[in-house]
Amino acid sequence: MPGRAQFDIPLKRDATGRFLPWIIALMVYLASLSLAAALMLSDLAGRWDTGLSGTLAVQVSPIAGRDAAPLETRVQSALKVLSDLPAVADARALTPAESRALLEPWLGDGALVAELPVPVLIDVRLAPGADSGAVARALAAVPGVGVEDPGAWLQDLRRLAATVQWVAAIVVLLIGGAAVAAVIFAASAGLAVHRSEVELLHVIGASDIYITAQFQRHVVRLTALGGGIGLALALLTLLGLDWAARGLQAAMLPRLTLSAFEWMLLPLVPLGAATLAALTARFTVMRALERLP
Repeated sequence: MPGRAQFDIPLKRDATGRFLPWIIALMVYLASLSLAAALMLSDLAGRWDTGLSGTLAVQVSPIAGRDAAPLETRVQSALKVLSDLPAVADARALTPAESRALLEPWLGDGALVAELPVPVLIDVRLAPGADSGAVARALAAVPGVGVEDPGAWLQDLRRLAATVQWVAAIVVLLIGGAAVAAVIFAASAGLAVHRSEVELLHVIGASDIYITAQFQRHVVRLTALGGGIGLALALLTLLGLDWAARGLQAAMLPRLTLSAFEWMLLPLVPLGAATLAALTARFTVMRALERLP
């Protein structure tokens, strides 16, 4: 048929390459999951960084005792201190309903939450470049006030996201190295099995480039088959994780899903595998043909 690749060497019946699609499928599967994990954690770190950077959570707790100032009085005192600080851009006390809504994912929405002495939370937005420590020191004069600065654990989250991304990159590089080794073995074994056919093609005038293209197309076809299988399995795994996590209500649990753009990045893994296999097969066969007498 016009336009269809011609194989003068019976590579399709060659048993030496039958293992290659399954090895490539496993490698593409693992590489796709590593990439997805890095993207998910990067998105999570970005969302928390955007939502919590430059903020403080001020908690005014109930104090037992006859001489203790009322909770509302201490809340107003804390708001007064915050309003006088140039480092604070905005401060707002959450309503009791908003405070209970934050606790419901952890304690439920029954009578237990309604009966608890829930502290009053103040959402503080800092001015650019503000010192959160100075705000905490100013609030120390108000009894029963605690300050939570998310900056410390946000820094830990950024460090964790960066570490996972480096680990994912190393995993992908190791998988790529293993794929190169598998392609080299398959191409070398195929060339050794079909040496007589290769020599016959040389006799009738076929060039090394022509012979190399035969092996290259064969390896790319096997790699594309394995890459498609590996990508399909990775997509099914990610969709299964997303479906399993939809019913979970834990407030701190990130949703195990990707954005539309990130889903489109995953097919680059088998595409990269096919490209790497094509280059590896071409280099391997060309070097082997140069050493033939």
